[in-house]
Amino acid sequence: MEPKLHLERKPCLKLYLKSGAKIVIELWPEAAPNAVNSLIYVASHGWMDRHAIQRIAPGKWVDLSYNAYGHEECRYLIPDEYRLHPEIDPLTPRPGVICMGGYDEAGLASSEIFFPLKDFPEFRGIYPVLGEVIAGMDEIQRIAELPTREVIYPGTDKTILEPAEPQIIERAELELFGETYPAPVRMEKQDLPPCWH
Repeated sequence: MEPKLHLERKPCLKLYLKSGAKIVIELWPEAAPNAVNSLIYVASHGWMDRHAIQRIAPGKWVDLSYNAYGHEECRYLIPDEYRLHPEIDPLTPRPGVICMGGYDEAGLASSEIFFPLKDFPEFRGIYPVLGEVIAGMDEIQRIAELPTREVIYPGTDKTILEPAEPQIIERAELELFGETYPAPVRMEKQDLPPCWH
């Protein structure tokens, strides 16, 4: 049974871009409580502010970050959501939602969310869906179609694509409607990915 996702007064994350655009994300604590707590924790400290969106996988997804936003404080891993909460039925990543990235068995990223550009049934139960874009999907599509340039993915000899012209998040703003959210549960063993070093 999938969690009920459309309750009133859900927490929202608003991303204000230097372009003047705004992306508004309704977060779904019922679908991925620890991932939501972690994203709120990072955003509430301002660690997403003044960050340039780092990766475009054409036709697949847009990644906000692969280096924990360049902040030491964001370099922590959280457990697989569905081992932590086996009562939750995972949702399928699809266009219009956000997902938390991860590093295989090492754990999920603290706050490295991505925007799927197509359905990913193979990601269901691996990269948790933790919210929905309720405004600004056109901006995500615009970014997805921008000219790109190749860069070396840190810690590897592989190349990935980033926007040729930086797309900067000026600030991330939370609307929590008076609710408080706990600090995230973290992995006991922190095998941090090479791209964070």
